[in-house]
Amino acid sequence: MTTEPEIAQKGPYELDLIEGKRYHWCSCGLSLRQPHCDGSHRGTGLRPLNFTAAETGKAWLCGCKRTGTPPFCDGTHNKLSKRKPCRPPSRSVLNAPH
Repeated sequence: MTTEPEIAQKGPYELDLIEGKRYHWCSCGLSLRQPHCDGSHRGTGLRPLNFTAAETGKAWLCGCKRTGTPPFCDGTHNKLSKRKPCRPPSRSVLNAPH
């Protein structure tokens, strides 16, 4: 069971919301339909945040899943580590003559 969501992206998703429409924001970070839920949270202990748009217009939904104002971005992604994950060298590098 997961207690902390995955970071889907280190920045917000820009959406055009429609007043009165119901949305299902992915809070686990695993959905392949970001920022919308696709059910990938099953078994994680996390659940999507369901909300209805109060007005029509642009909105920025959190992509890092660490916002203090879910589902909306509050800039928390700017405080996340800037380090890139370490990737193993490619096979061609490993097979190169020394």
